[in-house]
Amino acid sequence: MDVLVPAARIERWVANFEDRHGATTLEVRDGRLHGDAADGSWFSAQAPFDRRVDGAETGALVHTCVPPEDWGVLLVRKGGFAVARLTGETIVESKVGQRHVQGRTKAGGQSQQRFARRRDNQARAAYEAAADHAARIVADVAILVVGGDHTAVGEVLEDRRLRTVAAHVVGEFLPVPDPRRSVLEDAVVAASSVRITVENA
Repeated sequence: MDVLVPAARIERWVANFEDRHGATTLEVRDGRLHGDAADGSWFSAQAPFDRRVDGAETGALVHTCVPPEDWGVLLVRKGGFAVARLTGETIVESKVGQRHVQGRTKAGGQSQQRFARRRDNQARAAYEAAADHAARIVADVAILVVGGDHTAVGEVLEDRRLRTVAAHVVGEFLPVPDPRRSVLEDAVVAASSVRITVENA
């Protein structure tokens, strides 16, 4: 199973793992902190922002979690978007927007085609709004973390104003519901957290 653990809880998480599974040997494997416990259980911890751990101890992992000085988060779904620019852990500029995109209809024939066109037009307008704000807020950040719906994010990042930052996308894609302010704030925490794969014996 995979769990997200904020940097502030990493040392406690590893200590708890050792309490449950016995003496644990730490080593670096492919840039991840790997732990093998006495009972055969193990974990593999990936630092955020695609960073590599350079030491076989929890302190080295925690050090890799320090957020960049200038980075951004972009979340897009058909029903809305959220974009934020950050300095470290602090959001310095953001925008959250909702757009109505009509659901699918059971009607057939011309009515179904008309609804499909309307839905596509509404989605396109939502993506354009997201791209406008992303271009204003995060077009020049050094690191961008994205999430929401893969297709929606792809549509937004195809905007010519975002071509440069699209090449700076790092980290795991964040699966989130329709973006709201609280969803954005949770996504910022998730983007800065360690993703740990755990196998219990």
